[in-house]
Amino acid sequence: MKLKNAIIIIGLLVILTLIKIFFLTPKQNKASGKNGSSPVALIRATVVKSSELDNTIISSGSIMANEEVVLNPEMAGKIISISFKEGREVKKGQLLVKINDADLQATLEKQIAVQKINEEKEHDLKELLAIKGVSQEEYDVALSIVQQGKADIDLSKAQISKTEIHAPFDGVIGLKSVSEGDFVSSADAIASIQQLNPAKIDFSVPEKYAAQVHVNDTVRVKVAGTGRVYIGKVYALDPKIDAATRALKVRALIDNSNHEIFAGAYAEVSLILRTDKSVVVPSMAVIAGLRGQTTYVVKNGKAVLTPITIGIRTDSTVEVLDGLKVGDTIATSGIMGLKPDIDVKIQNF
Repeated sequence: MKLKNAIIIIGLLVILTLIKIFFLTPKQNKASGKNGSSPVALIRATVVKSSELDNTIISSGSIMANEEVVLNPEMAGKIISISFKEGREVKKGQLLVKINDADLQATLEKQIAVQKINEEKEHDLKELLAIKGVSQEEYDVALSIVQQGKADIDLSKAQISKTEIHAPFDGVIGLKSVSEGDFVSSADAIASIQQLNPAKIDFSVPEKYAAQVHVNDTVRVKVAGTGRVYIGKVYALDPKIDAATRALKVRALIDNSNHEIFAGAYAEVSLILRTDKSVVVPSMAVIAGLRGQTTYVVKNGKAVLTPITIGIRTDSTVEVLDGLKVGDTIATSGIMGLKPDIDVKIQNF
């Protein structure tokens, strides 16, 4: 029994020796220097290049109508006619609502009749004044009455115009909240009109990017209700930073000629701040540490640990603002096994 165990142990030792000779020794030789004194790390590397990099900010926004107004009567009274259909397009100047103005019309007719008599009297006195038949004072009184009559007629016409509600611009009118026969006052909302093309998008960008946002910057707008992406332009910036959010309010315009985007909808806005030539490296080459980011630069066959300052990140690349230059060679794999100033051998395949 003891002999059998001894044979098994000897056999295992022989197997381990063969594994070391045929499998471990060659790898050690490959990782050794020419003299076998210093290790050589096998890595993959790439040459640093410059490329265009979009600095894009993603923000949440709200769709707004280009123009929007709530219709309220200027004068209290009973509605005698509603001349629009809900949800339909209306044209600028189109009569929408008429409020009873019978009393105002009667007053106007009376004023026009009295004015005609006063104008005839003023005309006769003017002829008499030319031949010294009346005094200047008598004529001036008659002229004053005529002028006052014109003012009263203009006032009545202005009051009558307040009994009519016209469309202030081309747009789509919403749902009405009144009916014919209702008595309304200036506090009552009749309906709203929205001009849907173009559509406005309001969104915000963080304060640190405020100086990089300009009128005519391109935006990509994704609206959940349509599933489409729309291209628009920034057309206005708020002149101040919001103290509560520390963000800059931005407004852009997009085409909505088919009226498929509704005001009030949620939008995801991508704002392209700039497209620059930048030093860009693979994200796998950047090492994050407590003191910042570093990478290994290959110089004279050695791995040199180099601090870097990074900028924009994407899924696969990182912008390097400082620490690297175009033409540098950096390690992209085998980084975790590297140490500063270790000998390296580039083996890209």
